[in-house]
Amino acid sequence: MPEVSRFYGIIVRFYYRDHPPTHFHAIYGEHEALIEIETGAIYEGYLPGTAYDLVNRWRAIHLEELRNDWNRARQQEPLLPIAPLE
Repeated sequence: MPEVSRFYGIIVRFYYRDHPPTHFHAIYGEHEALIEIETGAIYEGYLPGTAYDLVNRWRAIHLEELRNDWNRARQQEPLLPIAPLE
């Protein structure tokens, strides 16, 4: 599962050829959530509130890059890194 970003202890990854809806995996400690790219909604898993807020802020800033990496993963192409939240 390729990592595309890491910030404040949060790791963001994609699976190659993952299933819809468009989403990424956010891992924070022992917690993992699948987060919809377009809405920011958690549709599976859990993140503590502060970690979720940071991920959602980062997601809003990098929407286009996330969409592009989702499409690249579906085509089994190399993913591009995305800048961390600062």
